Amino acid sequence: MLKHLFTSKARVKLLSLFLLQPDEEYYIRELTRKLDEQINSVRRELDNLKKMGLLKSKFKNRRKFYVVNKNFVLFYDLRNIIVKAVNSKDNISEKIKKLGNIDFLLMAGLFLDKDDAVDLLIVGEVNKSDLEKFLNEQLETKRPVKFSILSTKDFMYRLKCNDRFVNLLVKDKRNIVAINKLGEI
Repeated sequence: MLKHLFTSKARVKLLSLFLLQPDEEYYIRELTRKLDEQINSVRRELDNLKKMGLLKSKFKNRRKFYVVNKNFVLFYDLRNIIVKAVNSKDNISEKIKKLGNIDFLLMAGLFLDKDDAVDLLIVGEVNKSDLEKFLNEQLETKRPVKFSILSTKDFMYRLKCNDRFVNLLVKDKRNIVAINKLGEI
């Protein structure tokens, strides 16, 4: 199945659009305009993705709409790949990494289009004012980025005590662990 996923430019654009906005529905002509692709290539790739089970279709107002199938076996895995690649989350994590000595960085919430207590969980030492400056000036986001900075000692203590805040973030498989120098968590 994987060898068929990333075979064309149109497919990558479709995957990016559908996986980054999983609640949106699109019809073919709308997709050709948004993605600046030929209608035949869009139609072919939509059929391929539908056959794999990643997309579902339905008719509404005499138009065929496509929406992502959130129950697809690899939905969250593919979404994480697309989020990392298309939105350059790796690039963001590399820039944050340069702001201090970071042992663990978890991206959630705003970066994954979901609602969490925080968008970034940073474990280690980081200059808070430099981080705020980076988040406000270099990232274009819908709202301010919520972050939490914990010392490594405090983070490990919270993990051992089954702290609800830390456990919810770490155990949510949708969240992206961009940096992990702490081993198995």
